[in-house]
Amino acid sequence: MTDAPAQPKLEETELEKMQKQNQEYLDGWKRAKADYLNLKRDSEKEKMEIVQFANAGLLIELFPIYDNLKTALKHIPEGQQKEAWAQGFQHILRQFKDFLGTLKVEEIATEGKMFDPLLHEAVGKEKREGIPSGQILDEQQSGFTLQGKVIRHAKVTVCE
Repeated sequence: MTDAPAQPKLEETELEKMQKQNQEYLDGWKRAKADYLNLKRDSEKEKMEIVQFANAGLLIELFPIYDNLKTALKHIPEGQQKEAWAQGFQHILRQFKDFLGTLKVEEIATEGKMFDPLLHEAVGKEKREGIPSGQILDEQQSGFTLQGKVIRHAKVTVCE
């Protein structure tokens, strides 16, 4: 009878050691993959924010045009507000607001609201009967947020 060649047997401790090492490698690979996916997601989000806030510089340059258009509309005499040229100004302002909306820019609400130093800048104070202290009376300059972050505070007159 011929003896079959002896196959080397791994000791049980060697096998356990290799299985443990294999599991460590697998766990490390899974962590590295998760870290990579998180980094990729964070990088994409950061790129989007950079683009959006790079646009903020351009928007800040456009805001005075918006303010002047709003002021012009306030000064149209009552009897001429239905005229074609006045309607044209109103249409342009509406287009401007729609354009800002597509960029996720929102105008900060002011008149009749309570003063909030995170959103508003007080440029004047007045006393008025029947109006609570801290309520905004008038807007001097529009304020804007970009995705919930203030990029220009609204300048307002506040009741004392």
